[in-house]
Amino acid sequence: MNNTDVPIWERYTLTIEEASKYFRIGEKKLRRLAEENRDSNWVIMNGNRVQIKRKLFEKIIDTMDVI
Repeated sequence: MNNTDVPIWERYTLTIEEASKYFRIGEKKLRRLAEENRDSNWVIMNGNRVQIKRKLFEKIIDTMDVI
């Protein structure tokens, strides 16, 4: 790990691939959730790349029983 690399648990936003590993949710399901909730505050579009705000998504996950 380089000195410039930020650990995944300290990042503000995560890519779909990183979020999939972090939250242990499949990439297809995360992409579908992001697509269905584009106007929500936990999804950021960086060009055509989806970014997930980690802390806000954690709060959403905490309220769910089933994904």
